[in-house]
Amino acid sequence: MTQRYVINASVSPKGSLETLSQREVQQLSEAGNGSTYTLFRQCALAILNTGARIDNAKTILEAYDDFEVRIHQQDRGVRLELLNAPADAFVDGEMIASTREMLFSALRDIVYTESELDSPRIDLGSSQGITDYVFHLLRNARTLRPGVEPNMVVCWGGHSISSEEYKYSKRVGHELGLRNLNICTGCGPGVMKGPMKGATIAHAKQRIVGGRYLGLTEPGIIAAEAPNPIVNELVILPDIEKRLEAFVRVGHGIIIFPGGVGTAEEFLYLLGILLHPDNRDLPFPVILTGPESAAPYLRQLREFVGATLGEEAQELYQVIIDDPAEVARQMAEGLKAVKQFRRERNDAFHFNWLLKIEEGFQHPFDPTHENMASLQLTRDVPPHILAANLRRAFSGIVAGNVKDKGIRRIEQYGRYEIHGAPAIMKPLDQLLQAFVEQHRMKLPGGRPYEPCYRVVT
Repeated sequence: MTQRYVINASVSPKGSLETLSQREVQQLSEAGNGSTYTLFRQCALAILNTGARIDNAKTILEAYDDFEVRIHQQDRGVRLELLNAPADAFVDGEMIASTREMLFSALRDIVYTESELDSPRIDLGSSQGITDYVFHLLRNARTLRPGVEPNMVVCWGGHSISSEEYKYSKRVGHELGLRNLNICTGCGPGVMKGPMKGATIAHAKQRIVGGRYLGLTEPGIIAAEAPNPIVNELVILPDIEKRLEAFVRVGHGIIIFPGGVGTAEEFLYLLGILLHPDNRDLPFPVILTGPESAAPYLRQLREFVGATLGEEAQELYQVIIDDPAEVARQMAEGLKAVKQFRRERNDAFHFNWLLKIEEGFQHPFDPTHENMASLQLTRDVPPHILAANLRRAFSGIVAGNVKDKGIRRIEQYGRYEIHGAPAIMKPLDQLLQAFVEQHRMKLPGGRPYEPCYRVVT
């Protein structure tokens, strides 16, 4: 990233967050140089870099190290003064509408997250308290739509995918859109963009006004996966665990496309929840899919699940290869079962309250070298706990690959070490090696991937 174009600009919100309290402005002021300002600056810079093919947070932050955001409270509302901002976010000096919308969504979420932490009703020490916190964050973002029948399909997959895999994800999104289904993704490029792009065309064909393209992210990863411009609802959750819970609480079914360690992390989180005994009778359609060229990847992922978590985990999802229409048909059928189940049990359509998520899945995992080395990856724990620990291992690799804090830890202390039983470590090592060989760790065309981990048996 040797050349850059910057601009100084002033921008005000449209439709939301017109005012802040004096305390909130003080928290966000550069003069305080506090964590709130630092967090918002990082998220704002990522949003202003929407469309840039850079998947390294450290690179973006260093390239725009003189970028500043100044928050002004005035009679007419909030105004942001941007100094040395990426010029690509503007057209003829005016910020692109979708960028402005997402910029103030970030401000809304970060301000609310900080203010809610001081609320006496927030109890982050219990599972129910954490779920309630996620609910309030989503409600404040106006994400929850009471009374709307189940139609939100979560799509997970990699940002580092081939052109064929990207086009396939668009075809699936198109088939979903033709069936009046909405899309939720991690909001970045690749598979996080493809289904949304396909659905927008299908919604236009069906004359659907108000199609929803919901993007859920978190501060540690937004710089590496800046929101794509199709996202019309952006929510920034405080950490990866609350982001993952938001996916399974607001989504009614999940489609998983080819990806890398981030996708594997999400998949294992989901399997860990669905393997819990309290969730066995709860309908939650899950489909793994990809083009014919991705069949070996899908087969290897299935073999990994079988080798580590067993046949019970394999029965929680179906695999459909190279058939977008069938994927959409099966998902639509699965959503009918979700609708019936929630009606019978008087559960909300807009938030999956009945889904049991243990507290161990909800607390943030800090991928320090010590925590990564001490993960219990053996068959001595129940399958849903093993899935959670495997998810944490993949989360650490994601941090070491693309998150600023993780990258700096690897630079300082060397590679993470992942220890476990040979029966778990061997298939894990094989899967990770396949990700490297298939260029699923970084965007194709970049520098050769250097592993941030070492698997130890």
